[in-house]
Amino acid sequence: MQGNFKQHNKKIIISGGGTGGHIFPAIAIANALKKRDPDIDILFVGAKGKMEMEKVPAAGYPIEGLWISGLQRKLTLKNLSFPFKVLSSLKKAKKIINNFNPDVVIGVGGYASGPTLRAATKKKIPAIIQEQNSFPGITNKLLAKDVSRICVAYDGMNKFFPENKIIKTGNPVRQNVIDINGKSEEAYKFFNLDKNKKTILVVGGSQGALSINKAIHKYLELIIENGFQLIWQTGIYYYQTALDVTNNLKDKGIRTIQFIDRMDYAYAAADVIISRAGAIAISEICAVGKPTIFIPLPTAAEDHQKKNALALVKKEAALFIENSEAINQLGNTMMDLIKNESQQSVLSANLKKLAITNADERIVDEIFKLIVN
Repeated sequence: MQGNFKQHNKKIIISGGGTGGHIFPAIAIANALKKRDPDIDILFVGAKGKMEMEKVPAAGYPIEGLWISGLQRKLTLKNLSFPFKVLSSLKKAKKIINNFNPDVVIGVGGYASGPTLRAATKKKIPAIIQEQNSFPGITNKLLAKDVSRICVAYDGMNKFFPENKIIKTGNPVRQNVIDINGKSEEAYKFFNLDKNKKTILVVGGSQGALSINKAIHKYLELIIENGFQLIWQTGIYYYQTALDVTNNLKDKGIRTIQFIDRMDYAYAAADVIISRAGAIAISEICAVGKPTIFIPLPTAAEDHQKKNALALVKKEAALFIENSEAINQLGNTMMDLIKNESQQSVLSANLKKLAITNADERIVDEIFKLIVN
């Protein structure tokens, strides 16, 4: 069409958050959208008081906050405000949708995505759910019937969602985190480790993981006696305790860190990983292909971390210990794995088969298919 007709900039809303597991994929999708079309307008919608309100602006994107939180699973006074929060959020989400007038709305899970996608689908705006886990949360199950596409990371999701809407895209991962090729020398220097010794990496998420931390505390001597090194991300709550017991073990190759900023170096240095089983941690570990023992967080909604981990165990891609068994079992399991190179090779090869490293681009493909020019 000739003449003065000018197409408007494409507009996308990305909604959700609450944890890094929802926020980092959301930012990865936004970055991939910008890469595809630098003129695209992106607005985030999150939950007031949650970490997205800080992380999203830090990544360079505007965000609006809804007054919303989850329904507590136990009887508590907090639940009394829940209906008001839902009504308030639906009203504000509707206003945001009307003002911004997006071409497509994406929900990445977390409290804010419910009201935002509900408001969008009511207006017949195309919507996409990005489901990170092998077992979806309540919000996404409720939204599934009204959205246009459901981007998933695991097989067998037709148990929960309409089959004709499912696209297997994988989970978006931070490229700078999984880019570990040729970085092992720098990694050993960064953590001041001996490149001739095998290294165990322990990550329990940004908050830390009490059962994993207690188990590592118990087995420190075992790690040292066997001549192995340790990168121990404790999280905020266990850091001081861990520091007190490891302060004089630096010459033994024990590194205690509250939060690892250079995960690429941590992955590059690791021979074996001990981790929670959040969807994004799993996607990163598949991409780097490092043998892992998963100890799922038992309080995760719908016990999805355990289901995520077992999906890998089934494919001989990982080992698994119940959270309640970590203190008893981790020592033997960890030693057996780090001493068994053929088992490490099998796990590593099977992890890499499951890796999808261009999930953000695949999701952007689906978004663009829905944009009506």
